[in-house]
Amino acid sequence: MNILLCPLSDGGYLYPAIAAGRELRRRGHHVSVLGRSTAAPVAADAGLPFAAAEDFGGHRAFSATWWGPHGAAQYRATVRAARETGADLLVTSVLCNGALLAAETLDIPVVVVGLAAHLWDYRAGGDDEPHLGRTRQSRTEGCLGIYTDLRAEAGLAGRASRWGDEPLLGDALLLRGDPELEYPGAQLPERVRHVGPLSWEPTPDPAEAEAIGDHLSRSDKPVVYVHLGRFFEGRTLWPRLNEAFTGGRFQAVVEQGRSTDPQPAPDADILLVRKRWMGPLVDRADLVLSSGTSAPVLAALLRGRPLALSPNGSEQPLLTGACLRAGVAVHFPNDPSVAASALLESAWRDDGLRARAHVLGSRLAAIDSAARAADVVERVAGASAAPSAGATPAFPSEASTAPSAEAPVSAKENDEYAISRPR
Repeated sequence: MNILLCPLSDGGYLYPAIAAGRELRRRGHHVSVLGRSTAAPVAADAGLPFAAAEDFGGHRAFSATWWGPHGAAQYRATVRAARETGADLLVTSVLCNGALLAAETLDIPVVVVGLAAHLWDYRAGGDDEPHLGRTRQSRTEGCLGIYTDLRAEAGLAGRASRWGDEPLLGDALLLRGDPELEYPGAQLPERVRHVGPLSWEPTPDPAEAEAIGDHLSRSDKPVVYVHLGRFFEGRTLWPRLNEAFTGGRFQAVVEQGRSTDPQPAPDADILLVRKRWMGPLVDRADLVLSSGTSAPVLAALLRGRPLALSPNGSEQPLLTGACLRAGVAVHFPNDPSVAASALLESAWRDDGLRARAHVLGSRLAAIDSAARAADVVERVAGASAAPSAGATPAFPSEASTAPSAEAPVSAKENDEYAISRPR
């Protein structure tokens, strides 16, 4: 089977898709990556052939920042690349409406890699869920509106979506978190499956990691790893960071991420970095401070690190609420009336917070999430129309190892991963 990975090219979306893609390649499938040209080194590190979306007319098509305005470019680029590679199936990200419509146009299945918590409406339950930000209904309606507008722009408005009233899920949506991160008693849509964290990142540069370690070792202060997600309409968090890490107990490694205007104070004990990886930095940390996006939350939990979360917009408030309910995080408000250093001190000393993070992280780490994701992909493909046989991928790839014999699947596992492709 020829599989085209076409997720958003930002690391928090690209890396989980690559984790699934590497397992699918190990099983003998041909796997290629379509993304922004800047993602080429990441695909090379993963050993997967790569095509630049710009070569298919997809300028900004796979940027998380531009996911809405450039959906049409994503649609065109995905259709063209899928045809060129002879793709039998697409693997994409949440918010990739262009890839969803490309799959429908090409009549091939598509699997969506989601976040650590479900983003949209539940099938049932959760009506009394408190919200730090937008409600699920508001978020779902907004995303469906963008999808519907793009559908009309792509010339597909005259026919019904094969996914009915839940088109954003594709043929299956993979959640990377744990059921504990969903609201108690709520039921997920039928095509949504928990597969685990899908943890992968490019190989850290040993010299860079060592240099950061040497810098942190100059002080005996505990380390806080800070990962800033995309900034929306709220106030910048930098005054709070400067307050927390100037003349206090802690030092910080701050990943600039998609924060375009870093403002560390001259006397702040802050090391500002921009890396494609975070694992070695979280390993050095005693606490992780984040805006509440999936990648740093999962990285912290997998290493048993407690979280301090300061959500700004999009899915950040939703995942923050989930982590607060699970008792693995404290809220770090962007409010100058709340002492930042004292809040970090309290979280750092909270043994219960750390213990719960360790338990949840251990449960996530015990899952062979790449295998679970690959199982779902193969079941989706099996439930679809027979894929084209023997097609040669247009992007040359290294020889794949033959798939190993699969262990028998229990009835329970069969029920859990059974997927029917909607028509």
